[in-house]
Amino acid sequence: MKAGVLFSGGKDSSLAAILLAENYEVELNTFVFSPESAIEQIEQAAAVLGFPHHKRIFPSGLLTEVADTVVVCGHPSQAIQRIHREAVRILCTSYEVVGDGTRFGDRVPLLTNDEVRSISDGCGCSYVRPLIGYPKREVQRLAARYLEIRYGETGQIRSGDYEHEIRCELESRGIPVSSVFPPNHEQSLVTARRSSGEIQ
Repeated sequence: MKAGVLFSGGKDSSLAAILLAENYEVELNTFVFSPESAIEQIEQAAAVLGFPHHKRIFPSGLLTEVADTVVVCGHPSQAIQRIHREAVRILCTSYEVVGDGTRFGDRVPLLTNDEVRSISDGCGCSYVRPLIGYPKREVQRLAARYLEIRYGETGQIRSGDYEHEIRCELESRGIPVSSVFPPNHEQSLVTARRSSGEIQ
């Protein structure tokens, strides 16, 4: 059975894909707001994992809607939650099993149990989060065992975590991203896959 995994190119979604591949035929899915959005680094990360990768486009108008939400709220949390719900919902129309890299302790994005039930029941799919019981420290340890990872601040690394295009949209409106996005937020990008027995 196929499992569609939301894929940012970072360690969390990569590790989730590796764990899900024990029981499912994994396909990676990266969402963008425009067909012209370049995601070469994310495609390279998918290639080193060895799973099929799909670039998916959000419905027209969603970027404007979520950028407006960021401006009104003064922070990106609500907008990112909205985007994540939409991505999960879309994948649930194409796969019987949908997964992501949400881990224990995450705040955004993180769907509530009621949201998970509503989407799963409405679409007839199973939404699974293989890292939900793993805290950040253990995710980092396991990811280092299976993956080679590059770290950097948001904006320095092009990942597929929804933020890049929102930041670009805000900048095009003349809004400094530093006024709404928290500083010093670290991103990760997978650059290679280790053999399973190779421990760092």
